[in-house]
Amino acid sequence: MNQANTPAQLPDVAATDRAGIHAPLDRVGMAGLALPFRLQDETAGVMSCQGQAQVFVNICRPDVKGIHMSRLYLLLEEVAEQQVLSPALLEQFLLAKLETHRDISDSAAVVFECDYMLRRPALKSQYQGWKSYPLKVMATLENNEVCTELVLKVPYSSTCPCSASLSRQLLARAMLEDFVDQPQIDKETLRHWLLSERGSVATPHSQRSWAEVRLKLVATDSFPISRIIDQVEAALGTPVQTAVKREDEQAFAQLNGSNLMFCEDAARRVRNALLALDEVTDFWLRVEHQESLHAHDAVAITTKGVDGGYAAQLKL
Repeated sequence: MNQANTPAQLPDVAATDRAGIHAPLDRVGMAGLALPFRLQDETAGVMSCQGQAQVFVNICRPDVKGIHMSRLYLLLEEVAEQQVLSPALLEQFLLAKLETHRDISDSAAVVFECDYMLRRPALKSQYQGWKSYPLKVMATLENNEVCTELVLKVPYSSTCPCSASLSRQLLARAMLEDFVDQPQIDKETLRHWLLSERGSVATPHSQRSWAEVRLKLVATDSFPISRIIDQVEAALGTPVQTAVKREDEQAFAQLNGSNLMFCEDAARRVRNALLALDEVTDFWLRVEHQESLHAHDAVAITTKGVDGGYAAQLKL
């Protein structure tokens, strides 16, 4: 009769075999791990998220074949299930990961990804709805130093200043054509004309756009996710909406008309907002206007300009 082997009797190839080709590896681990977790948001409190995780250590000994992936997985599951993620907790987690591989590893990394959900009110009506912001929380431990980063994508609307100017020119031309025989126009006549189809003989093009920010944070007990989203949206002035009634759509049209911007304008607006954040030691910013006129996108990239920090060519 066969008897089941105890865990101690089961072979462990990763621990007993040696690498056929001797070489260190920068990262070994797992990606695409389905994981519910909670984040400590500075203003919104504890936020429940459904997402994915990546977890890695390095192999600094060239002769070692592999790592103990199950140890990383079980430690990640335990942390995500029992604790609320914060920069301080991520540092503890990375140190604990290294302890499980102390003989072969001296660096570690972890990434959490999700759509960060925030409840957003309408511009004018009493309605509200959920809006999602793609989010990554990343932490790395290298040379006994922990680096915590946030990657956020914030959607907004952008209306082209050039297109708006050309549209106004066509509107002025149409008005002159329609009132060519009238040297003077009373206000009521002009109002009716503007409200007719001739009043929108041309309209500027606008498009859904994205601001992607990568932020390096100082060590804190919480993540400033909601506050950063709020400040980016305030800088741009035209966040995309959720629940929309006619009064909200009209208010949105007014916001777009008063916030005309090229991608260069949008990048400079967001850059100024990020410069005002004391807890952000470095940032990389990419704005993308997904053009409705062109078959391509308009893009601008900028950084804080820290010596040895993020480079503008990063992640083109």
